[in-house]
Amino acid sequence: MAVRLKDIAQDLGLSIVTISKVLRNHPDIPEETRERVLKRVKELEYQPNILARGLVTGRSYLVGLVVPDLLHPFFAELAKALSAAIGSQGYSTIITSSEEDPGLEAREIQQLTGRGLDALVVASSGTDKQPFLRMDRQGLPYVLIDREIPGLSANFVGIDDEAAGRMATEHLLEQGCKSIAHIRGRENSTGEGRFDGYRHALHKRNIAFSESLVIARSNVDIDSEKLGAEAMRLLLKRRPRPDGVFAYNDPLAIGAIDAILEAGLRIPQDIAVIGCGNLHYDPLLRVPLSSIDQNSQGIGERTAAILLSILGAKIRPQPRSLILDPSLIVRASSLRRSAAASRQSRTQTASSRRSKAD
Repeated sequence: MAVRLKDIAQDLGLSIVTISKVLRNHPDIPEETRERVLKRVKELEYQPNILARGLVTGRSYLVGLVVPDLLHPFFAELAKALSAAIGSQGYSTIITSSEEDPGLEAREIQQLTGRGLDALVVASSGTDKQPFLRMDRQGLPYVLIDREIPGLSANFVGIDDEAAGRMATEHLLEQGCKSIAHIRGRENSTGEGRFDGYRHALHKRNIAFSESLVIARSNVDIDSEKLGAEAMRLLLKRRPRPDGVFAYNDPLAIGAIDAILEAGLRIPQDIAVIGCGNLHYDPLLRVPLSSIDQNSQGIGERTAAILLSILGAKIRPQPRSLILDPSLIVRASSLRRSAAASRQSRTQTASSRRSKAD
């Protein structure tokens, strides 16, 4: 016979309400009581009856997550953090992949909402607002992650992509690169933001932007390394040849590195490379990859916090946008000079400009 909350309560001489609060991680339970309850729950191998709980609360305790590519490390790490955070509050996660196909994404959203989910999290592959407006009409909470949809007022969690592109490009400039290429991502908010940051960094240093140094690739979250290598081979034919490359994501950057080495060139001496994502295997590559950290864990945890606050509110709060700061991680693929040398170079350049002005 299955163990019930009532059995645990009687066994410990506590109320069912107290046992329930401990299992829901409620803050007003004394630590000693919490430890007693959790110890007994483990001993009795108690399993909560989610169906019965749902009948009482009117919830399924299910949250859907739709990402473009389940195998992409960024989305895998994000999903892990999100699932852990909402799991601690009794929610389970159903994860699906849209394979960067807006049509498939719309069908997955429809199927997931038909399961009676309590909320949905989406890294959208397209710009169609209709599936989300439909959820608004149905009263289903959702949070967009990583990619915003133009014109849609929605909860969003992601990084400052313009800052990411600017930070990566400025780093290459500080390493002495004069001709910096960019392997672009999709024409969505992340791709556009990083491209804008790249251009802004060049403009700030009075370096002319050149279309010939930009190679665009679609479906960059699928088969990215191959696409990165193809793009880099095209860039190697440009004259003058670029001496720095900023790639939209790390897999594209890894493909670019393969093409550079294949051509018999040195990294970073001939061409410095930086990506975006700071994937866990970046330090282990044959040329450890410099990257912009997107804080996938932070995005997952903050998305969970927004979801839980919405689900716990009596009145639906207004949508909010939470933008996290990216950070620069420097490794061998781009490091040509020390930080001190970079500062000295900037000082000398500024001094030279002042002398010319005088």
